[in-house]
Amino acid sequence: MRALLSRLSRDVKLGAKSLFLHKLRSLLAMLGIVFGVGSVIAMLAIGEGASEEAISRIRKLGSRNVIVTARKPVVEQTAANTRAFLSVYGLEYSDADRIAETIPGVSRVVPAKTVEKTGKLGTRELELRIVGTTDAWFELVRRPLVAGRLLSRRDVESGANVAVLTEWGARRLLAGEHAVGETLSLGGAAWRVVGIVKSEEGGSAAMQTPDAQTDVYVPLSAARERWGDIFVKNTQGSRLREQVQLHCIIAEAASEEVVEPVARAVERLLETSHKNPDWALSVPLALLRQARATRRTFSIVLGAIAGISLLVGGIGIMNIMLATVTERTREIGIRRAIGARRSRIVMQFLVESLVLSALGGALGVAFGLLVPWLVTRLASMPTVVTAWSLVLSLGISVGVGMVFGIYPAMRAASLDPITALRHD
Repeated sequence: MRALLSRLSRDVKLGAKSLFLHKLRSLLAMLGIVFGVGSVIAMLAIGEGASEEAISRIRKLGSRNVIVTARKPVVEQTAANTRAFLSVYGLEYSDADRIAETIPGVSRVVPAKTVEKTGKLGTRELELRIVGTTDAWFELVRRPLVAGRLLSRRDVESGANVAVLTEWGARRLLAGEHAVGETLSLGGAAWRVVGIVKSEEGGSAAMQTPDAQTDVYVPLSAARERWGDIFVKNTQGSRLREQVQLHCIIAEAASEEVVEPVARAVERLLETSHKNPDWALSVPLALLRQARATRRTFSIVLGAIAGISLLVGGIGIMNIMLATVTERTREIGIRRAIGARRSRIVMQFLVESLVLSALGGALGVAFGLLVPWLVTRLASMPTVVTAWSLVLSLGISVGVGMVFGIYPAMRAASLDPITALRHD
């Protein structure tokens, strides 16, 4: 064993010495491996970062939640009747009750009504989206509590004028002052701020979060008593009235296994009770599974593209090794003449090829770690460098060196000693 390791160490030193005799040529041969390994790591890190961010956003929606939102149907209106038009659409209180009472597998149902009003605190004003809901909202749409407390069941049952602000809204209304306990004016009514939750930015259209940075949460009973169900909007000189009982219903399934059956049941129930398509259903678990499948496909595609660079690098290594065999034909003849076996010649050139690819792979790993770091620092894009991508890239580079080094090594070993000694 010791003799084998000693011989291998000697072959590695001879291979490295041979490569360093032609530094520029060896560097150019390694560039394909360097950029191939670096691109594999960098592209996988960028793709993994983007996918992880999307999956993280979907998880925040709740993997057991089924989210139904009100959607205004497209109805053609003439100029003559727009001034007195009352648009009735969206979800109803009875929808929430039927979902909770008739669909098996539903553990909780949380309704929500939204209305936009101007919030005033002292001399500061801010356009806010008021969310009238129940105390269970924060159990299904989890956001960290920054200060104070959340809505309680007593608040909902009594219709108390209490409000929970987002951190974003609290900072803009109070400019860093202590918000809990302050009196906030919403739509002309006074509300006592009892808590602040961390803000959450909205996602894409496919995974829109049910909350927003501009939200202020109040008990549903208080919101219904204060503003009712009819809202007035001024559009192009006309006052359009809309009647919407609920803007959102979140149904929580008992387990992830029954999320999809619950979603189908909710869809059938709403299709039966709503003649117009005035609602939209979203299932975060389905989005999560789709995002995971997309990430796998994305990683395979990126890996395949980057693998082309490794293939080009392997061809470069084969080219340089074939040139090395031609230059050292006489040396090979001398070694064969004094008794060197073909296996020793094969091992020597194969080790040189492996040294070249391993060194290129190490430089490629450094390059692959640098690119995601620069992308995160300069573009503020999340990147995730995984250990398996480093091991995979380095292993592929060594494998490329072995595969593309076999033919030059076999060609060197197959040279006739007499012909090789006559080579100039």
